[in-house]
Amino acid sequence: MYLDYNAGTPLDARVLEAMCESLAGPAGNPSSTHQFGRAARAQLDRAREQVAALVGAHPSQVVFTSGGTEANNLALHAVTAGLEPGRLAVSAIEHPSVLEAARALEKGGWQLDLVKSDSNCRIVPQALHDVLRPETRLVSVMLANNETGVIQPLPELADCARAAGALLHTDAVQAVGKLSMDFEASGAHLMTLSAHKIYGPKGAGALIFDKSVELAPLLHGGGQERGLRAGTENIAAIVGFGVAAELAAGMPGRESERQRELRDCLQAGLKRHARISVFAEQAQRLPNTLQFAIAGLDGETLLMQLDKAGIAVSSGSACASGSSEPSHVLLAMGVDATLARGAVRVSIGRETRREDIDRLLVAIDEKIQWLNKAARVASW
Repeated sequence: MYLDYNAGTPLDARVLEAMCESLAGPAGNPSSTHQFGRAARAQLDRAREQVAALVGAHPSQVVFTSGGTEANNLALHAVTAGLEPGRLAVSAIEHPSVLEAARALEKGGWQLDLVKSDSNCRIVPQALHDVLRPETRLVSVMLANNETGVIQPLPELADCARAAGALLHTDAVQAVGKLSMDFEASGAHLMTLSAHKIYGPKGAGALIFDKSVELAPLLHGGGQERGLRAGTENIAAIVGFGVAAELAAGMPGRESERQRELRDCLQAGLKRHARISVFAEQAQRLPNTLQFAIAGLDGETLLMQLDKAGIAVSSGSACASGSSEPSHVLLAMGVDATLARGAVRVSIGRETRREDIDRLLVAIDEKIQWLNKAARVASW
């Protein structure tokens, strides 16, 4: 039973079919001018249109990458390349691919200012305003947190950044396909997307950029992707990304509401236990995401026990799994480190059903009963 959709979604059958057709087709390079190259270019152009349409952007604003991590790194490094080191403002709840990219820039002379989160994982405009300085060149705040699911007030944060003369980048990897998206309305100058969060293939992502922004490439070579990302494009994966984007455009709505009902059912079941804390429950969250902890139980232990029972959940970001440190997101929210180490994330998807939620709740009930019994024995 898979309940880790924020880490990765299964490949949609229609996406797989399109990818297989692309792989079986002519072996043209999209940079070649002969008919085989033009056929590959047509596939690339079509996918660019599909991804752009998902977020209300123009195809010329889409740069394809190998995934969200590369797109995040491209956003931060492409904007700052060639500039005299100034200041960066990055939220304390970002994905590691943003935080580590910012820390790499810090080693190069940039001043890194972390924007504080409130106790519900929200980055409020005042918190951003407090760290902005005349030298701040770039702000990065994710649209929706990958662990708690909390949605950030991006248009208000964008107003704050623009008023200070700074560019705004947003990691929208978790939000796309779950929320209605409009790049221009968001106020962001740069937006990161990833295919494998929307039932597309791993290894494909995109950076959406405002044409007023001057970008420098991370990779140099043949000038692909308008000179911003050299190297022959992974046509099959990009084709899959395009189909996944087209399918995801119809997701927000009835499916999102169905997932929200399942999430709320899970939350109600968890809240019956005094031992369980649900994080950021008062904030506006993605409809499919819930993070909780059981007092007295390590999150990795619970994860492994659920895995033995055939239930797949996560202890946080898949990109930071294996770390014994508590979630930096929860610590930024002011959660006690001991409780934070118990954090488990459940993320729901298209294939999740009510019986899956019931089965998870039964497994957790059994664990709570075992903990309560152990506590009574210890008290004797």
